[in-house]
Amino acid sequence: MPVPKSLPKLEQWEVLKSIGMVESKCVRNGKETVEIRYYISSLAVGVKRFAHAVRSHWSIENTCHWSLDVTYREDESRIREKHLRENFAWLNRFTLSLLKQHSGRDSVAMKRRSCGWNENFLLEVLTGATL
Repeated sequence: MPVPKSLPKLEQWEVLKSIGMVESKCVRNGKETVEIRYYISSLAVGVKRFAHAVRSHWSIENTCHWSLDVTYREDESRIREKHLRENFAWLNRFTLSLLKQHSGRDSVAMKRRSCGWNENFLLEVLTGATL
């Protein structure tokens, strides 16, 4: 829906154009769950465009989370201090990005291990250049 002109402090949201809601239904192990998510957007109102933006967002989010969990085992992390968790999460996302950009054909997990085994490979990943 278009942003209501009566929205408090609307002037602080210069590019805000639409507000949306998604109701997701999922059946797992015979149980149906319903989740409602709300979005604010700079996109003009349009159901198809909004749906595409939401799907794209969650596709990226799920892919990144899965990679971080598989490669870095983030879900098993025992770091409890908030600042440390945030710093490690940032470092993990940063290094995951570098590993994915490397042109080698190995898996991200294998590239990560190779960085620990071979300083030249580590420099390739960090600099983006083949040594």
